[in-house]
Amino acid sequence: MKIANLLATVMFVYCGAQNIQNNPGSNHGNKFEQLGIILPTPNVYRSASGAPGQGYWQNRADYSIKAYLDEDKKILKGSETITYYNNSPDNLDYLWLQLDENQQSNVKNADFGFSSYLPKESNVEKLNVSQLPAKDNGYGVNLHKVVDANGNKLPFVVNKTMMRIDLPKSLKKGDKYVFSIDWSYNIPNRIEKGGRGGYEHFAEDGNDLFTITQWYPRMCVYSDFQGWQNHQFTGRGEFALAFGDFKVEMDVPADHLVAGTGVCKNYSEVLSAAQYSRYQQAEKSSEPLEIVTLEEANKAEKSKSKSRKIWKFEADEVRDFAWTSSRKYIWDAMKVVIPENNNQVMAMSLYPKEAYGLYRKFSTKAVAHTIKTYSEFTIPYPYPVAQSIEAANGMEYPMICFNYGRTEKDGTYSEAIKNGMIGVIIHEVGHNFFPMIINSDERQWSWMDEGLNTFVQFLTEYTWDPEFPSRRGPAWAIVDYMKLPKDQLEPIMSNSENLAQFGPNAYAKPATGLNILRETIMGRELFDSAFKTYAKRWAFRHPEPADFFRTMEDASGEDLDWFWRGWFFGTDPVDISIDKVSVATPDLATVPREARTIKYKVEGPQRNNFEDISKKRNLADKNLKYYVDENKDLQDFYYQYMRGQKKVDANKEYSFETEASSPLTKADQKKFENIRAYQIDFTNKGGMVMPIILEFTFDDGSKLYDKSSAQIWRHNEQKVSKTYVFDKKLKSVQLDPMRETADIDINNNFWSNDGLDEANASKFKLFKQKQQNAARGASNGKINPMQAGK
Repeated sequence: MKIANLLATVMFVYCGAQNIQNNPGSNHGNKFEQLGIILPTPNVYRSASGAPGQGYWQNRADYSIKAYLDEDKKILKGSETITYYNNSPDNLDYLWLQLDENQQSNVKNADFGFSSYLPKESNVEKLNVSQLPAKDNGYGVNLHKVVDANGNKLPFVVNKTMMRIDLPKSLKKGDKYVFSIDWSYNIPNRIEKGGRGGYEHFAEDGNDLFTITQWYPRMCVYSDFQGWQNHQFTGRGEFALAFGDFKVEMDVPADHLVAGTGVCKNYSEVLSAAQYSRYQQAEKSSEPLEIVTLEEANKAEKSKSKSRKIWKFEADEVRDFAWTSSRKYIWDAMKVVIPENNNQVMAMSLYPKEAYGLYRKFSTKAVAHTIKTYSEFTIPYPYPVAQSIEAANGMEYPMICFNYGRTEKDGTYSEAIKNGMIGVIIHEVGHNFFPMIINSDERQWSWMDEGLNTFVQFLTEYTWDPEFPSRRGPAWAIVDYMKLPKDQLEPIMSNSENLAQFGPNAYAKPATGLNILRETIMGRELFDSAFKTYAKRWAFRHPEPADFFRTMEDASGEDLDWFWRGWFFGTDPVDISIDKVSVATPDLATVPREARTIKYKVEGPQRNNFEDISKKRNLADKNLKYYVDENKDLQDFYYQYMRGQKKVDANKEYSFETEASSPLTKADQKKFENIRAYQIDFTNKGGMVMPIILEFTFDDGSKLYDKSSAQIWRHNEQKVSKTYVFDKKLKSVQLDPMRETADIDINNNFWSNDGLDEANASKFKLFKQKQQNAARGASNGKINPMQAGK
């Protein structure tokens, strides 16, 4: 790594943990200063605009893999050949690979432990005598052979979850290197041990469901900004990988159904004639068709064939490969056309009978809706396949992802399970875009993967069903996290391994920030155009945070450094208060109306408890079509319940208090008798600057809205005032009425004129000013000496 790049990277990571201030002793000159040295210096590889530079490069790795699944012994064996292309300007003396499966080992893992404490209770299954030194639990990768293209042994070193291969001579710019690895590992029970891949055992029918992920030795990324990305895998920060082409053969029991990244090249050999015919029909169908039926899956569960079949898959321009295998699977599929590039995509779902009641109805259509919606907001989906696999977890890989969603034994399901399943399918399928195509480094910057994806997930959920109860994205939903004490928070710009609140920090806060940019700060048109520009620039490349920040500004013409500084590099919350309202007005009496308490009984459907701004605007858009409204087969009980077509008895009593008010003024006052000037004083209690958004309510019931950009705080970051002149009496002021800024204390966001002593309000003179010549040096209206001399 070059010294300049090293310094830039160190400064970038260091500043990510601190809110650097240029003028810490002042009430201005901090929050609106440019990020400056916090971002790495632009160079020939990464331009100041946020686009790849003229000298941008990235290395490549192609794989040919043969895998053997031993179902009885729960062992996976593999043999792979890697062709690695050095496109960098550097000579490479060694190669780094990832051995993620070592994370399951108790002696080979990265040893990123946590504090532990005396138990208050335990059970015999969990209470084990500490073994020192630790006894190998038998998991992790076993390396049997590492050789070059001629079969010569290559020296290598395994460091926990990383492997270094020492080359016999330097791999020069423009050259490629071919080598092979034979390996095996014991497949863990991922339900018991956790982790990304493994197997799930179904005791009732004695079968297993295998999800084979992060399973083969994989090349690390060698980049212009970091050199080798050889950070250890701890189970949280996911991975960074190079793009390449894959050819993979999976040798599995003959009655298993296999799905994987890419396209199967021998369906005609591994499927029955009837199943293959159904697949060909599904390639033309706009509705999901069952290729392997529920009846066939039930029959296969009882067969447990001892014969074997080999499935052959190929995938081009992907950064990873994952697959699944089980005899329990039902399989349905449909064709989806992506309008932007006319790409014909097979949307598919595989699921056990335990998930049939949910997955058969929703999964493949959720896949289709996701890739079409993400294509509108980012780039057209480029791959031939998109799949959702029900596997009681949630994880993503190119063209395939694993999600939960099972019914009760009687086929019923809760609304929460339905919505959670749809949400996780959208999220995991959406990961095809972030980071599988826009290929950020998940192991370092989780937010570039999870946060950006969660944001587009939010947009996708709201075009699936306007009543969808999105958990992450609306500004009001992040408030509880933002209220936490500072010692429980980290900046978004923190390494994934160091986050205490991983979900809110890596998923919710960045997604919320982007939604605030879109709805409140930039507006939809500017934001959407800039966001698409970022996706287009960095598709099939390796973006860093600065590339995103710079592109969003470069493509929109908005200076957003204040927002990146506060929302991404800092931990200050938003808390703007209305401190005081002063009035200069004629004497007008004010008679307050007391607040009222209203009690009611209701058992409402599951929906967000606040009608946020995105939903409001979407509902007002008459051209926007909703997926569930146009697909009658998706309109289940909860669809009708949410719309009042189904009733539920309500017994619980609730209450709310109306706001106090005051009577209207007389209607026929003289022209200027109703003129009032209102000075509103604000304090920035939280520290994060935001636009000041106000809803004015007048005595006649009318409303006006005003928004001052965040730059109103630039000369005083703690306190500002703003004066408005109205020709009618102001009844109340609501700050942030749509709760679009994530203000953590709405109790100080409201002012009403109850109790305001307008009889003693200050007065101001109103007069018509004589027109004057505004030119510099002209007469100011006084008699000049020349006039006096006459």
